[in-house]
Amino acid sequence: MLKVTINKNDCIGCGICAKQCPEGYELNDEMKAVVKNPNAPGVKEAAEACPVAAISVEGEAEPLVQKTKEEACEVKPALCDYHGVMVFAEQRGGELKKVSLELLGRARGLADELGVQVSAALLGQGVEKLAHRLIEGGADTVYVVEDPRLEKYNTHGYAKAMIELIKAEKPEIVLYGATHIGRDLAPRIAKRLDTGLTADCTELTIEAETKMLLQTRPAFGGNIMATIMCPDTRPQMSTVRPGIMKALEPDKNRKGKTVKFDAKLSDKDILTRIIEVIKERKQVANLEDAKIIVSGGRGVGSADGFKVIQKLADALNAEVGGSRVAVEKGWISKDHQVGQTGKSVRPNLYIACGISGSIQHRAGMQNSGCIVAINKDPNAMIFTVADIGLVGDLFEVIPALIEELRAAGIGQ
Repeated sequence: MLKVTINKNDCIGCGICAKQCPEGYELNDEMKAVVKNPNAPGVKEAAEACPVAAISVEGEAEPLVQKTKEEACEVKPALCDYHGVMVFAEQRGGELKKVSLELLGRARGLADELGVQVSAALLGQGVEKLAHRLIEGGADTVYVVEDPRLEKYNTHGYAKAMIELIKAEKPEIVLYGATHIGRDLAPRIAKRLDTGLTADCTELTIEAETKMLLQTRPAFGGNIMATIMCPDTRPQMSTVRPGIMKALEPDKNRKGKTVKFDAKLSDKDILTRIIEVIKERKQVANLEDAKIIVSGGRGVGSADGFKVIQKLADALNAEVGGSRVAVEKGWISKDHQVGQTGKSVRPNLYIACGISGSIQHRAGMQNSGCIVAINKDPNAMIFTVADIGLVGDLFEVIPALIEELRAAGIGQ
């Protein structure tokens, strides 16, 4: 075990150690740092971050031992009552969202590794007609919760219905899309079920030894990737970015069952009432569903420079995307941003113009069907993921490309 010593005379009460390692340190009533757990992960690193060197650490930390699923069940038998992978099947206005099918595709892979089944939770009014698409997309069972109170999304009604379903069916994993609805709904469910939630995941895998869910997400502004586990409570829950996972090809021969579930909702469960839905007139980039995306980066040079990007996008009937640099400089709005801190996309064709190809940007678009990169720098990292690379000035290459498209009868 580590021996951690804090010189209280030197401690200035800045709280950096407690912020960096809250499991290891805290501030007392005198605003001095004290040790909570000398063996907590990150204790050494937090000590090194002390600006006045008031913390000294000696010895070695005890190795972190992960329990297998069987060992965890011996400690907490209730964990073994949970089986299966459930997907919250998001729909709006009776239309199934693409992210629901993407989640089913990944859920199918996780379930096959665990030897369990996949279920989908479909909430709304008059939505049972969508169940067959979820079965074709990988679900073994679709739980349909229909109620007039759920016709339009409302936080409290949907949360109550999902909580009742989860308590009844006890899935060990529950996945939500990291959409406006998923980000609103999942944390409330996690709190009421007293379980964990990892937000904005970009990768989900099963650890071979423990059979627990490894949930990977970007952290510290996308500069590192953190892998998170939920060993002590169930279900294990994640929100997953749209466009990250790959939906399965619809299998019309797949067999599954549809089960109607009564969530026992009442008017008192609905704490807010939607009077009217007014759609925003502003056109927001729909990058997640786009077949073709033309993106610009630092090399575009200015907001005016994006006009040539728009021209190519118009010729291809594509959406316009941008790198984080382009967004931060105000050349294009945030809803166009592609990357770990923006949107993750999977179009059939992605054209990167003047984008260097940082790891954060590549992580958000590298699963595209075909990637074309245009950059003056032959050593730009974007070329490492490109299927076709064009070394040249984008302001010369793009107009020439548009002319070739017009000659071929495209973008007239």
